[in-house]
Amino acid sequence: MFYDEVRINVKAGDGGDGCVAFRREKYVPHGGPAGGDGGRGGGVLLYVDPHLSTLYRFSKKRHFRADRGEHGRGKNQHGASGEDLRIAVPPGTLVYDAESDEMLGDLTEVGQELVVARAGRGGRGNARFATSTNQAPRIAEHGQPGEERWLRLELRLLADVGLVGVPNAGKSTLLSAVTAARPKIAPYPFTTLQPNLGVVVLDPQTEFVLADIPGLIEGASEGKGLGHEFLRHIKRTRVLIHLLDGLSADPLQDFAAINHELKAFDHDLARKPQLVALNKMDMPGVEARWPEVRAALEAQGYPAMAISALAGEGTRELLFRAARMLEELPEEPPKQALPVFRLGEDEEAFSLAREAEDTWRVRGVLVERLAEMTVWNLDESVRRFRRALQRMGIVTSLEEAGVQPGDTVCIGDRELVWEE
Repeated sequence: MFYDEVRINVKAGDGGDGCVAFRREKYVPHGGPAGGDGGRGGGVLLYVDPHLSTLYRFSKKRHFRADRGEHGRGKNQHGASGEDLRIAVPPGTLVYDAESDEMLGDLTEVGQELVVARAGRGGRGNARFATSTNQAPRIAEHGQPGEERWLRLELRLLADVGLVGVPNAGKSTLLSAVTAARPKIAPYPFTTLQPNLGVVVLDPQTEFVLADIPGLIEGASEGKGLGHEFLRHIKRTRVLIHLLDGLSADPLQDFAAINHELKAFDHDLARKPQLVALNKMDMPGVEARWPEVRAALEAQGYPAMAISALAGEGTRELLFRAARMLEELPEEPPKQALPVFRLGEDEEAFSLAREAEDTWRVRGVLVERLAEMTVWNLDESVRRFRRALQRMGIVTSLEEAGVQPGDTVCIGDRELVWEE
């Protein structure tokens, strides 16, 4: 099976907890707070590995977890940071957020990396909270949880030239004849069940990558046949060789039907340069219909050639023509990696919602982060959280909305009881 689309779950490492500790040494009076910070968790990154060609490795493992940071300790000892988790993907991998379907990045070049889950920062120890008015704070923070998300990885093969056409037109035969690729070849439709790649070397200065796309049929853009699963691979190619079956009842009708499917799937596909080749010239009757097919194609503005992939007739000339078409195309601008995360305009923004008669929900990036990192069994930490709610205006907003003593206020995963 050719794995070109998978869903995976990634979880960055949580930050380590901060420590509450005091320096207690002989002959050192008033040692003061000495709780260290927790370590940062490990992030999750995707990087391009040129030795991979499919997403098969993700068929066995779908969940990936980075290391968490170590907790802080006394004597101002900070916890060690967790190692980043690096996940290899093949060139040509598109990365989407599985829930929002937002594209996070396009990994095509060796050396490209993409952060897909941010690590949680370590919680601060009580040494960080010492001030002139509070010289012995008993306050610390939990580590921030690392981000977790589902990703959809989609592979689009990187090839210069793509072979398209109806089933059994001879695409696999041509690929095997001009490259070292060995696709399955048989005298029945839909022999090819997955895309195949091969490198064409015409001379020391002329070479390109050729892709054999499984046969397309009418209705492929709507999910009929096998081709709809692989149409996206054609998007990466710059030139198309459209192979016509010389033994077909109507090669020109086949040509029009396939182009219609390309246009229905993506308008950009229909605008790609096409070199049309009538195949199977070694078979009886095909040579006689070539002048009519050639005239019709050239009238539509398509360069046309006649070949026999099995006998090797005209294939070298066809490939040199495709190489010239590649050289004549303008250079593609380098792709810029999209930013992985787009921060909101204001992290302190929040919203209130009444979920039941006595239950309220507070949502917001900063307030939920504060709730996750607050150590609830330390009174000073709770008072600090309360001051943060007042500073952000959440206390006033809840009171104006009608919150009553004894009501439950939910912030993230925390359920708090409202008191005057």
